[in-house]
Amino acid sequence: MLIPDYSFETLARDSGYLRIAGVDEVGRGPLAGPVTAAAVVLDPARIPEGLNDSKKLTPKRRALLNAQILEVAEISIGHASVEEIEDINILRASHLAMVRALEGLSAPPDYALIDGNMVPRGLALPTRTVIGGDARCVSISAASIVAKICRDCVMLSLAQQHPGYGWETNMGYGSKSHIAALQNLGVTPHHRRSFKPVHKMLYQD
Repeated sequence: MLIPDYSFETLARDSGYLRIAGVDEVGRGPLAGPVTAAAVVLDPARIPEGLNDSKKLTPKRRALLNAQILEVAEISIGHASVEEIEDINILRASHLAMVRALEGLSAPPDYALIDGNMVPRGLALPTRTVIGGDARCVSISAASIVAKICRDCVMLSLAQQHPGYGWETNMGYGSKSHIAALQNLGVTPHHRRSFKPVHKMLYQD
């Protein structure tokens, strides 16, 4: 089983880079809500134990690690809205959120480790992409946790504004109860209209 480590950061530091940001996003697949990215600059002397892909952690463990990350690391969050997802597509919106997260750090990083296999357009700093990085690289693992917690909070808030869709538990993903709510309650402004189940609801014959 893969366990995230600091080897990618060590290689970057050996090349002279000091402010190394891990970047990950969450929310590509949901039918509703923004896509959210986090950039995290870890202190190599204060790395929380047990960092891993946020999807592999229990909610309790994820929340604990998120609190530890906030105590010892520098973080920044970037979002891309539903309108932006519809305008430029989900992949480019995910990359836009990543760029915004990096740009939001209090001081610019000099190197970025990004989950996936594509460098976001417009990113003007040395970068390495890491496929499956949230399960391999502790900085990206930390970013995956922070992004997940942040987006979940957004969806909990939206769930209070639009009860009945189950966003407080499905976080906007296309669960059976969410699909049923779409059919019964209709489409909200926070739904992604280009995504198939929502599109079918709007344009069914």
